[in-house]
Amino acid sequence: MSIHPLLARARRDGNPVLENDRAVFVWEGKAPVLLLDDFHGWEEHPVPLERAAPNLWTISLDLKPDTYLEYAFLDPASGQRLPDPLNPRTIWNEFDAYNHYFYMPRGRPTELAVPVKGMGRGAVTRHRVPTQDQAAGSKRTVHLYRPPADGPVPLLVVYDGTDYLRRGRLNFIADTLIASRRVSPFAMALVQNGGAARNLEYSCSDATLAFLQEGVLPLARKELDLLPPGGGRYGILGASLGGLMALYTGMRMPGIFGRVLSQSGAFFLPDFEFVVADLVRHAPGTGIHVWMDAGRYEWLLDGNRKMARLLRKRGYALTYREFSGGHNYTCWRNDIPHGLEALFA
Repeated sequence: MSIHPLLARARRDGNPVLENDRAVFVWEGKAPVLLLDDFHGWEEHPVPLERAAPNLWTISLDLKPDTYLEYAFLDPASGQRLPDPLNPRTIWNEFDAYNHYFYMPRGRPTELAVPVKGMGRGAVTRHRVPTQDQAAGSKRTVHLYRPPADGPVPLLVVYDGTDYLRRGRLNFIADTLIASRRVSPFAMALVQNGGAARNLEYSCSDATLAFLQEGVLPLARKELDLLPPGGGRYGILGASLGGLMALYTGMRMPGIFGRVLSQSGAFFLPDFEFVVADLVRHAPGTGIHVWMDAGRYEWLLDGNRKMARLLRKRGYALTYREFSGGHNYTCWRNDIPHGLEALFA
């Protein structure tokens, strides 16, 4: 019995089958499965595969040639995820499961996140900072990055800092950019999120700002050789709700954080917008420089476009990018070098 050409290619090259700018997902079985992915909002809009031949089901997506995408298959009867036997590449989704992933033909991981032999390496140290009731728990982990450079440098504070180290490989990216002189040296304070309290702490919380002011910044000044915080020299970085909180931090503390890097910021909900939108609309201009990015295939894209229009209308210095991907640390890791080059050149 002959094998369907699509199935033969999937067995040989892996799932999905890539045809120019199209990705064809293949499933072999008696019944169809549902596709979950960033393109369709995951569990919000699961999409059924269609019958292509006996015991063969497919669905196609037209994607940019440099796309990175994560997906999963779902059993419509049980509601359980099913592993894709034709794609062994998996990655933890940071919530509750592993996703399968793939790159389109022109997509690839950033080479800047891979240490180069003989290149100067920054030092990363781990610290426990008392929260003083300004954040969840009695102490919070903060990692400090000391760049391979002499003399005082500006500071970049990073929300979800442990994730940016572990999944974003941000220290290695900084090493490479500094060594290649694509950015001026900078130090980092990478602040662990509050776990179950993350949503509260990153939803435009002034208590979080107080924790930065009274806990994180004193630690950084004590342990690192920093330029003074005045003049908006320091930067603030975050993704998703952390991206919202990064912009809010810049709006509320522009004299310290004059450089804002927001990745896939969660600025708006369907029937609600966070107070940062009103700050942009009505507060006097702060002089901060904002760098934003968002994925073409994520549910927060429209909100990021809306915020970019609002910032431009109000005259803020803004650099806005869209990458070919969804809402995940792989995409943020691959795109963040552009933000660091834009604000720390």
